[in-house]
Order: sequence, then C-alpha cells, then structure tokens
Amino acid sequence: MRSNPIAVIMLAICPLLVAQQPQPAPEAVAPAPQAAAPSSPPTPHTLLDGTPVKLRLSQTISSADTKVGQEVPFEVVEDISVEGVVVLPKGATAIATVTAAEHKKSMGRAGKLDIAISYARLKDQEKVALRATQENKGGGHVGAMTGAIVATSIIFFPAAPLFLFIHGKDITIPQGTPITAFVEGDMHLNMANFGSPTGSDGAQVAGSPVAPAQASFLIESTPPGADIEIDGAFVGNAPSTVPVSVGSHQITVKKKGFADWTKKLNVTGGTVHLNAELEKAPAQQ
Repeated sequence: MRSNPIAVIMLAICPLLVAQQPQPAPEAVAPAPQAAAPSSPPTPHTLLDGTPVKLRLSQTISSADTKVGQEVPFEVVEDISVEGVVVLPKGATAIATVTAAEHKKSMGRAGKLDIAISYARLKDQEKVALRATQENKGGGHVGAMTGAIVATSIIFFPAAPLFLFIHGKDITIPQGTPITAFVEGDMHLNMANFGSPTGSDGAQVAGSPVAPAQASFLIESTPPGADIEIDGAFVGNAPSTVPVSVGSHQITVKKKGFADWTKKLNVTGGTVHLNAELEKAPAQQ
C-alpha cells in the first residue's frame, strides 16, 4: 500500500505547530495591601512649631534714626491658645532687633533697614522664640523679616511699599504695619501657669477650681511713645496693655529728654490703668 506523501508531511509538522502555540501567562498575584502607618498624636501641653502669630508694629521706625541692635516692639493682635487655654494673649509684646540700618546717602542712594524677629512674651512672662517664615530651612530662629513685611503690606497697606522704596529716601516702616511670624520649635508648657490646673504628671485635673493668676497694666504716657519696663525688662511702648502675674511689680516709663517715671504696685487681678506724665529732664550744664 502506497502512503500519501502530503499526509505524511502534515503528520510531521503538526506537533511542531502545537509546540509553538503561545502559553497563557501565569495569573498576576496582587500584592497584599499594607496597613497605613498610624499618625503620632500631638504632644500634650505644647505650643507647636510653625504656629502663626499675627503681629503689628508698635511704633514707626526709619533708617534715618534707627541703630543696629535696637529692639523694635510689636503687638500680638490675636489670642493664641493651647488646649483651649490662652497662652499668648492679644496685646502681648513681641520683640524684633535691627540687624542693619543705614540712612540715605548722597547721589540719590536710598537708606537700608533690616530687622529680625526674635520672641514674644507668653502670658506667664516666658519667652517663645519666633521666626519670620513658616518653614525653618536652616536659618535659625532669627529670620530676615523685611520681605515678610513687604509681602504683608501689599495685602493690607497698598501704599506701604512706597514708603520702603522711594528713590533716595530713608526707609520708613509705619506704626501698625502687620506681619505674621511663626513659633520656632515645639515649646512644652506648664499649663498651671496659664490658669489650667494640672496634676503631678502634667495631666489636667478635672473639676479643680481655677484661681485668678493673671492681671494686666494699661500704661499710657504723656508724651506718648515712651518705653515701658516692668521689673527691669522692656515690654513695649506706651500706650500698651501688658499682661503680668499677680504680685508686686515695678513699672518704669522712659523717654529721651525726660526724667524716668517709676511706680511700684502690688496687683491681685484685673487691669490697672496707669498714665505716666513725664517731666522734662533738666538741661545738662
């Protein structure tokens, strides 16, 4: 019997065709979902790094008469609270320092004025360090503030940049200019110092009576704008409302060309209104 040559060829190549058919890819196994990392709870009794603090300039400053190293007072314009307790009250004092000051020069060259924010005084009179930018990128707590003032002035005082950059003029930053500073670093607080009772472990004691532990001075001066010192520390310029702890305090009001005004008071609470009428200093012979 003669075999069919075509049938023989087909039988020979069929196994090869079957072997070359693409094999189904193994089914992909989806990776198991990973549990999200739990976020750490905020540290209790802490004024957190980067907390914004709204301020306004307490006096007009100018490159015409400002000196390097001079302290420049600001006033806090909104309460700052921790756990519902005010720790940095409206009206508290913040301090900046002049880092560069040059009055206007000949040939139409303008003056120069740079200031750096330093600290604000909390309700318990402790200092909280401040910086001028929201994120600290290695500049330390003393940040250049001039840019922050200009940026804020564009929003709230459209004419303010004219004061800063008029050609050939001294740089002047007017009283009331607003800025926003930021807390530098986390600051743990003793909440008992702010009228919030706590136990030995720092936890708040429920139902404990809160004793009035704070008072304030409303200090004015004639003429206005005098420097105010309480217990030897500069706290701002008159008129100012200054929070103090209950107890005895010495208030000194100073202004160039006038004799110092001093008064010692024991306060138990509330606001004490003082008006320092300054007398001309005797002329030096």
